[in-house]
Amino acid sequence: MQGKIVKGISGFYYVHVVQSGIYECRAKGIFRKQKKKPLVGDDVIFDVLDGEKRTGNITELLPRRNELIRPAVSNVDQALIIFAAAKPKPHFNLLDRFLVMMEYQRVPVVICFNKCDLITEDERREIAGMYGFCKKRLLFTSAKEEIGLDGLREIIFDKTTAVAGPSGVGKSSLVNLLSPEAQMQTGEISSRIERGRHTTRHSELIHVGGTSYLMDTPGFSSLYIPGVEKEDLGGFYPEFAAYEPYCRFQGCAHISEPDCGVKQALCDGKIHPVRYENYCMLYEELKSVNKY
Repeated sequence: MQGKIVKGISGFYYVHVVQSGIYECRAKGIFRKQKKKPLVGDDVIFDVLDGEKRTGNITELLPRRNELIRPAVSNVDQALIIFAAAKPKPHFNLLDRFLVMMEYQRVPVVICFNKCDLITEDERREIAGMYGFCKKRLLFTSAKEEIGLDGLREIIFDKTTAVAGPSGVGKSSLVNLLSPEAQMQTGEISSRIERGRHTTRHSELIHVGGTSYLMDTPGFSSLYIPGVEKEDLGGFYPEFAAYEPYCRFQGCAHISEPDCGVKQALCDGKIHPVRYENYCMLYEELKSVNKY
């Protein structure tokens, strides 16, 4: 049978088959010999060992479209980064860290501001203006008032979407609205793995219908930006690209250099000051990272 790994813990892989449910599988030893490790998100072929108990052995890993570094997951089509528009007040520096991390890993991003019922129209326009230049799709939703759900459903349709963002922003509420069966599926996996052998929280895929999956990714809560050098940071700010050719110096850091196209665009209102300030903060942080 063919399915998708939705969770992997301690050598057990939980494979979802559309219209059949979850199978608890082991991976054949050949993968260890080939130095291949199945990942959450992998499409696999497996043999059914017990149809009633739904157990099996994974025999083949199908080709991966991509593979993320942190967390280690595969076949992600996009990231849905969820922040609250209010309560808690959005942490724009953290949001920019998420955006840099996804740019670094070449994952398309949709930004979602939940709890939009708690802000005014002027506040919404201010947030939209802040991220209007960075070429990302922006959504405003309210899980409480069920606002913007059709836009979310359109975005996640027929894709595997990694859901990221800090706690308290309503991620779980939105996921439950998008997939009322999510709790049922999570419970089905929990009933299999809560046997005293699994305790660590790992990335998990939630099936939301057809070939649509949401990926709960605890690893994305980290503030650390792995693998990014200060010289590369500007490349992860898409709105800078149009103005970098006007910089006097090749390799301009856009911080203190004269005749900087990016700083001129900032003065002209073509780059939002909050985005630029966050860039400067991240640049200085990367500059001071211990290189040992």
